[in-house]
Amino acid sequence: MALALPFFLAAVLPASASASAAVKASDVIGRAIDGFVRPAYASLDEHAGGLTTAMHQLCEAPSGQNLEAARAAFSGTVEAWSVAEIIAFGPIKENNRLERMLYWPDRKSIGLRQVQATLASKDPSAADPAQLAQKSVAMQGLGALEYVLYGDGAETLAGKDDPYRCAYGAGIAGNIEAMAGEVRDGWQKPDGFASLWANPGPKNPLYRDGNEAVTELVGVFINELDMIRDVRLKGFLGAKPDADKPKQAIYWRSQNTTASLAANLSGIDQLFQASRLGDALPADAQWMAESIHIQLSNGVTTAKSVAGPIDKALADRALRDKLEHFALITSSLSTLIGTRLTAEFGLTAGFSSLDGD
Repeated sequence: MALALPFFLAAVLPASASASAAVKASDVIGRAIDGFVRPAYASLDEHAGGLTTAMHQLCEAPSGQNLEAARAAFSGTVEAWSVAEIIAFGPIKENNRLERMLYWPDRKSIGLRQVQATLASKDPSAADPAQLAQKSVAMQGLGALEYVLYGDGAETLAGKDDPYRCAYGAGIAGNIEAMAGEVRDGWQKPDGFASLWANPGPKNPLYRDGNEAVTELVGVFINELDMIRDVRLKGFLGAKPDADKPKQAIYWRSQNTTASLAANLSGIDQLFQASRLGDALPADAQWMAESIHIQLSNGVTTAKSVAGPIDKALADRALRDKLEHFALITSSLSTLIGTRLTAEFGLTAGFSSLDGD
């Protein structure tokens, strides 16, 4: 995104007449990292560790109770990832971790076929996290584990008839935990990506000035809102009910579709609040920050109110209306942030990496 913010963002965002002090761009980024990015990826690492433990317990003592515990740990990890994944740059982009963590959308069912083939062949190397990490990105992340836990034949995990399926699932969980730990550590490194983002300058290979650093932050809000609405939601919510595609919904097997969408928006809200970017708005535009927070909160509540299987939600007029309302909220936020907020900061309105800009 080749964008130009006004000169004041190179070091200092403008202070309104009533503001007590100017707001430094580097402080905004520093707060975003310490207040959101690091905690979000630390939470993912913690949940992933619990998921690995739950999978090993299931493999060692197969039972319906342990299967439910593993599924609950999976859902918790999906939620933690859905919060953190809005930061789709930095350490998560290294070594194909982003695609390895979640290969989606899988429109041609490439990943599905690879996971099914692995379960059929009982490839022992796929049950080893280290070896699995070197295989296809489609068979080593959350989508693959969802199929293991919820796809055809998943009921065998509660018994001892198919130990390989559980071993493969445990291998996936271990791989997810390894990646989560690597990303957490990557953000903690004193001389790592976080330092580059928070300390822009002429010798910085990634961010030459505060303009570029803040553009990266604002881009998260704009691009992720577009992704949530246009890719995640509209991927299964049709213009009319007969155009709905419930099996194109992310996490449809585990019924985590709307929980994931809610967590995505929650992550955006947490990041916006932590960075205190709204403090940089002039006095007559301060209302935008509160409006953004309110609308994000409403979006989270709306998504969470649509529970259960996504195909049944789409068939229920009242629940489908809520999904359409969720889409309207994200569109309103895209306008508020992508047009009005960016105009206050001198950004080109409506830029989006999804548009190839």
